[in-house]
Amino acid sequence: MLGRLLGAITGDAGQVRPEELGPRFQEALLPDEAVIVAFRTVRDGFALTDWRLLVMDRQGLTGSKAEILSIPYKSIRRFAVEVGGTAELEEELKVWDHGGEPVTLTFRRGGGAAMAAQAVLAQRLRGG
Repeated sequence: MLGRLLGAITGDAGQVRPEELGPRFQEALLPDEAVIVAFRTVRDGFALTDWRLLVMDRQGLTGSKAEILSIPYKSIRRFAVEVGGTAELEEELKVWDHGGEPVTLTFRRGGGAAMAAQAVLAQRLRGG
């Protein structure tokens, strides 16, 4: 119970089935595009597919408006995992494309999701 409450406050992201990201996310996928792994936060979600990173950013108080950001792997220049210290409650995966600012994906510390996401990302960028 406490873990769920902390997750709601800190932006807990955990691995989920792709369909749990909702119909808008499903509409963004190409007919033959395969989702390798998907993660959900309290309001947002993202997935690593066979050729891109898809990030859903729900906006507004109700979250009814959403932006879906698509970053093809060929555009990714670098990425980093920031793991928290003893007092930190979250970890981050940062992804840079041709633009200057990174896309930052936040995870609850200790769940293993940040490292799982970066492992898939590394594998896809390596060509695997």
